[in-house]
Amino acid sequence: MAEAGMIAVDTNILVYAHRRSSPHWRDALDLLQELAQGPERWAIPWPCCYEFLGVTTNRRAWGDSVSTTEQAWRQLEAWTASPSCRLIGETAGFMDTLSEIVNGLNVRGPKIHDAKIAAICLANGVDVLLTNDRDFAMFPHLVTRNPFVG
Repeated sequence: MAEAGMIAVDTNILVYAHRRSSPHWRDALDLLQELAQGPERWAIPWPCCYEFLGVTTNRRAWGDSVSTTEQAWRQLEAWTASPSCRLIGETAGFMDTLSEIVNGLNVRGPKIHDAKIAAICLANGVDVLLTNDRDFAMFPHLVTRNPFVG
């Protein structure tokens, strides 16, 4: 059942909040702390959880400062322990929503991953997806906001 009134957080925001070397680290960390400690419902799409774990533990991306699997997992657990956080995924009508996006916009290749996140957000009643990824602009029914732009 869709829960209206939610903010969802994209992978890049999670990575920025976890990686001190990120230029957006402090702002992303403050944002996630505000969400986690606040009373308003917020969400992390399941694919963003998987992607967060994959990105932050990728030695090619981070070299010697790579997060261990345990560090990344503990971080994810901390965010999802927030009483106001929801992990959102496919719903009963998900295939119809995904079909409208993929077929309606002729999405293909690597953009399918973003389409899946967009469809999950729409199917779960997300009001806005916080992201620093402009590629989500291709999904006109999904409202996005870059929290790092005034």
